[in-house]
Amino acid sequence: MKYNFVVPCLMGTEGLVADELKFNGFEDVVSENGRVRFSGDMAECARANVILRCGERVLLELARFKAFTFEQLFQGVKSIAWEKMVGVKDSFPVKGYCLDSKLHSVPSCQSIIKKAAVERLKEKYHVSWLDETGAKYQIQFAIIKDTAEIYLDTTGAPLYKRGYKQESNEATIRETLAASMVKVARYRGRETLIDPFCGSGTIIIEAAMAALGIMPGARRDFDAESWGFFDTSVFDEVKERYKAQERHEKLPIYGYDIDPKCVEMTIENARRAGVADCIEVKQGDALKINYPKDRSVIITNPPYGQRMFDFEHARRLYKGLGMRLKGCDSVKKYIITSDAEFEQHFGAKADKKRKLYNGMIKCDLYMYFK
Repeated sequence: MKYNFVVPCLMGTEGLVADELKFNGFEDVVSENGRVRFSGDMAECARANVILRCGERVLLELARFKAFTFEQLFQGVKSIAWEKMVGVKDSFPVKGYCLDSKLHSVPSCQSIIKKAAVERLKEKYHVSWLDETGAKYQIQFAIIKDTAEIYLDTTGAPLYKRGYKQESNEATIRETLAASMVKVARYRGRETLIDPFCGSGTIIIEAAMAALGIMPGARRDFDAESWGFFDTSVFDEVKERYKAQERHEKLPIYGYDIDPKCVEMTIENARRAGVADCIEVKQGDALKINYPKDRSVIITNPPYGQRMFDFEHARRLYKGLGMRLKGCDSVKKYIITSDAEFEQHFGAKADKKRKLYNGMIKCDLYMYFK
């Protein structure tokens, strides 16, 4: 059976997620603000969960309808054939958000949606009580400009939780954002890559995984694997198929951090990701390490000032890094920061900028590649 799916993503990464889906042969791919749509069967749902590097989760769309009142919301949700998916003992918690709509109270909408689903299931199963002790079917809703969209979350823990980052430093970068930066830089493992502020190693680990064809979801579980309305063996089949295609070899990827604890953390996270012996991690000062003069790339997430370091200290780092990289014209640079005056302190105007979000922090990815 063919379904419609939605992949929420960080603002600024919609095109990257759409490219991932199109490149891998998914159908009906359409990008919107903060999300990308595609269609397919549950095997394609499994494949999207396993291979997506830049998306946040995969939602199965159940309904879309106008809802100006709570009654319209109730009736729209109750009309969904919940009994075809959710078993009599299964749990179905509700969460979501409202934006620019007459129905703006999230707790009230949660309550109405839950009540409507309960009433439908009680009627269809001829029971007076649902104990909800079985598999979890997370209901998600979005009410945007008075249009209600109702989904089931197939993913569970978000896709950026790959499972390798058991340790992280204070200013860690989300895995999906790191993967997005690697994708923007078009890094495929052929040239030297350096992260001089590697922190917990997210950027270099994501770069290694992408270059070696290690799929981010191949070694984790998803909520939909416990569902009962389709053959869940498709998840195992997809995982095993992609695991068989992985490569394992030394790559010219180097991470440095001035803090020895970050170096240890990166090595441990890389080990969990299966790439510890494919990359090299050393303690080093970003302003003193030797950068290559030949063709190579720097992808990094330096301190912003509003997080680990004070503002002025961060700007001194930008200035020092800019001076250290003078003459390295063959080195492409991709540097993310929330500082709007980064170029002034770095000492060079970027060839291009791209707006991205690091969690809730609005940032720019400054790109130097000409």
